[in-house]
Amino acid sequence: MSATSHSEYQTLKTVFLKSIESGFKDQNHIGQHWQSLNYLKQPDYEKAIAEYLDFAKLIQGSGTTVAYFEKTAETGMDSIYCRDASIATNYGMIICNMGKAQRSAEPSAQKAIFEKQGISVLGVIEAPGLLEGGDVAWLDENTLAVAHGYRTNQDGYDQLKALLEPHGVQLVQVPLPHYKGQDDVFHLMSIFSPVDSKLAVVYSPLMPVFFRNMLLDHGYTLVEVPEEEFESMGCNVLALSPRNCLMVNGNPITQSRLEAAGAKVTAYEGHHISVFGGGGPTCLTRPILRQ
Repeated sequence: MSATSHSEYQTLKTVFLKSIESGFKDQNHIGQHWQSLNYLKQPDYEKAIAEYLDFAKLIQGSGTTVAYFEKTAETGMDSIYCRDASIATNYGMIICNMGKAQRSAEPSAQKAIFEKQGISVLGVIEAPGLLEGGDVAWLDENTLAVAHGYRTNQDGYDQLKALLEPHGVQLVQVPLPHYKGQDDVFHLMSIFSPVDSKLAVVYSPLMPVFFRNMLLDHGYTLVEVPEEEFESMGCNVLALSPRNCLMVNGNPITQSRLEAAGAKVTAYEGHHISVFGGGGPTCLTRPILRQ
C-alpha cells in the first residue's frame, strides 16, 4: 500500500511533534499564560517534560519517523498541540488560520519549517477564513469531514474546498454545537476519532444526528465514550496503526470498549500535557504520512 496523507488510522510513518521545552519554554512562561489560554490548571514544567518524553517514546517505539517543530519567540504554550496549525494532504500542506487569537503565529511558524525541509505547501487559509487542523478528519482517501464551529468558519471551509475539490476530494461539513462557548477547546476531533477504516471513537451527545447516521450508514462501528470520560479526553484517540490506539490514561470504560472492539490500547500519563490544556494525542501530533 502506498503512503498517503489522507488517513487517520493507517500505520503512522512520519509525524511532527513540538517539545515541551519549545512550547511551554519554562515555568515562568507557563505562569504568565496558562490562565489566558483557558487551561484547566497550571501545568508543572518538569512534570510536563517527563510526561512528554514518555509520550514521544511511545510514538517512536511504533517505528514512526519523528521530526520536531522548532522553538520560536512568537509561538507559545498551545503550539505543542501542533495538529491545529496545518493540514496534511497528498498535494501539499495546507496552512491554517487559527480560530484562537493567541495562536495566530503558529501557522506561519510551521510553514517556515515545511519550506525549510522541502515539504510542499498547497495553500494558505487567509482571513476572514478560520480553519484549525483539529476540525478536520479523513473518512477515506477522497472524503474529508470538516467542522463548522468557533475554530473553523464558513469562509475557511470554502477556501479549503477550493483547494481540495480540484483534486477530487469531497468535503463533508459537520456543524458543531455551542457547547461551552467560543473560549472552549472544542473541535470535531473532540467528538470523533477514527481508529480503523470502519471503527471510530465518538461522543454521541455532541454529535450532529446527520453525521452520526452517515457513519452508521457507511458501516461504521462506533465506540461510545461515556459522559464521565468526555472531559478527561476519552474521545481523543490516536491510531498508530489500524486498531493500535494511543490515549490519555484515566478513561477505563472507553479503553475497555475499544479493546472489546479488537483494538490494542496504550495509555499515557497526560495530566500536564493533555488534560490541563485540553489537547490529547491527536492534538499533540501533526501526522504527515501513513501507509
